[in-house]
Amino acid sequence: MPEVDWAVPTLPGEMVTLRPIEAADADDLWLGVSDPEGRRQTGETDVRTREEVAEWAATAAELEGRYDWAMCTEGRRMVGEIALEHIDLTSRRADVRLLTNPGHRGRGYGREAIMLVLGFAFETPDAGGLGLHRVGLEVLSLNPRAAALYQSLGFVVEGRVREAYLDSERYYDSIRMGMLEDEYAGARASWR
Repeated sequence: MPEVDWAVPTLPGEMVTLRPIEAADADDLWLGVSDPEGRRQTGETDVRTREEVAEWAATAAELEGRYDWAMCTEGRRMVGEIALEHIDLTSRRADVRLLTNPGHRGRGYGREAIMLVLGFAFETPDAGGLGLHRVGLEVLSLNPRAAALYQSLGFVVEGRVREAYLDSERYYDSIRMGMLEDEYAGARASWR
């Protein structure tokens, strides 16, 4: 496996800056992970206590094999989190996961955060990135707005797992999407 620096870099954007998650983010993280609508849209079924979230926030920046960022607006206000996880440097692939906190959805923060993470993922190591070949994600069929966002950024639908998530008494499909390094170059040009 190639050598990599697992220190979480700060990635500045126009609307948001992605910075390493820190212990002081515990309350804002709790808002996101305990929000019923956010949990529903992402299919999150694990229940965490406030103490578990605080413990994770204190150590998130030190975890190897993944990068976790706080999505922050001006003044370091955390409006969500984004992660590059399941990183396989040998196969040069990873998954991205995004959660925008209640009250901050639909403002373009998630879009910009994804673009910043994709830049880090696909840029070569000598340019400060990971040099990945593929970044994937999963979106639920009950969240067509998120699926449209990912497609507008250049993600391609690769498959569907039927009735993979139960929401109350109804099942929803999981839609697998991905972007390859050559697709990133073309997609990036269209973002401007």
